Amino acid sequence: MHQNINVILPTVICYELPLNERIRMLLRLEDLFDKIDFFSSRDTSFEHNTVLVALFEILDVTSRSDLKSDLLQELDKQRTMLEGLRSNPEVSEKALNHLLQDIRAAFRGLLDIPGRIGGHLRDDEWLMSVKQRMNIPGAACEFDLPAYHYWLNLTPEERREDLNGWITPFAPIRSGINIVLNILRNSGRNCGYTAVQGVFQQAGSEHQAHLLRLHISCEFPCIPEISANKYALNIRFVRWRSENKTEIYEEDIPFELTFCSL
Repeated sequence: MHQNINVILPTVICYELPLNERIRMLLRLEDLFDKIDFFSSRDTSFEHNTVLVALFEILDVTSRSDLKSDLLQELDKQRTMLEGLRSNPEVSEKALNHLLQDIRAAFRGLLDIPGRIGGHLRDDEWLMSVKQRMNIPGAACEFDLPAYHYWLNLTPEERREDLNGWITPFAPIRSGINIVLNILRNSGRNCGYTAVQGVFQQAGSEHQAHLLRLHISCEFPCIPEISANKYALNIRFVRWRSENKTEIYEEDIPFELTFCSL
């Protein structure tokens, strides 16, 4: 007689460390778009307010960069590299064609964006007046923004129609970001290591990666502090919520590390 035993495996947490400003910006935008997806599908005014806040943050993140041009260059670079894999017997032709199709669609979508990213939001005087007030802590109250208070009291369907109109023009940007980050995350190979008494060091040129991904079980009550340059990688695992913020978790800690590059 066999008895089924449910084994609950410890949750693994993934920490990502971008190693240049461009990847840092893409990760921030990915996080904001994920928030928009989640809260725009809900119905309450609080959740739809969160969507607007995220949209305004996207404007701020992209205001000092030429994201559109950077994405176009990166997508074209990846398309060229992927085309060179057609003769590789280890590469699935079906998967390759699907990815190349996605890249071409994102590339065309980016080319079709008129002017600056988020220009449709910047041209909306009402939205910009709301954004200006939201820059002041706690200034989105009904007595500060009565017109915004009126919008928040529309039906969820009416608010969602407006939100979709503001979100949809960002679709090519988000598609390009998703493709680039997906290629980046899948570019490396997971390797297992152990931090002896909570400390790990490694020298070598492979740290010229664009992104580090560290996986660790949440059964260890510690947080990785990672520093990396082209000469060395240093990781310290610091106790979570310790009174001493620099107190190292002095146990041997197994973890996985991935060096990702475009």
